[in-house]
Amino acid sequence: MREMTKQFLEAAFAGESMAHMKYLIFAEEAENKGLLKLSKLFKAIAYAEYVHAKNHFKVLKKLSDDMKDNVQSCIDGETFEIEEMYPVYKNAAEFQDEKDAIRSTHFALEAEKIHADMYKKAKELVEKGEDYPAEKIYICPVCGYTVEDEAPEKCPVCGAPKDEFVEF
Repeated sequence: MREMTKQFLEAAFAGESMAHMKYLIFAEEAENKGLLKLSKLFKAIAYAEYVHAKNHFKVLKKLSDDMKDNVQSCIDGETFEIEEMYPVYKNAAEFQDEKDAIRSTHFALEAEKIHADMYKKAKELVEKGEDYPAEKIYICPVCGYTVEDEAPEKCPVCGAPKDEFVEF
């Protein structure tokens, strides 16, 4: 693929990905306000944006037939966020005394550490031809803290109660 086309598709992938997430956030807010049909509209168009992003992702050849490569891509992304991105973002937020941004980047950094470990475990299992063993995964809806099998009584990162965790 020629470089300009590649850059444009990567920008399109990023834009479609952001639109997908933004529309899901709007859908959740609309649902919380009782606007269920508006929420449905946001969710439907979010899915269309996901389809666009997935198509661009495939054309960019970022999806491997080998699951080890896909998991390694996740490890690489999480490691970048842990070692470079979030420490720098948090440092800038601290320097500028942006308390909400400090909290947001701290929450993300702590969750990404767990995610990296989970993906490393997943890669070892995939290399042995095995599936991931956790029956359930719980996510804190406030900070993203992630845990297998059972949610803690209280989130160790943000203090959210167990009954707020989302089960997968």
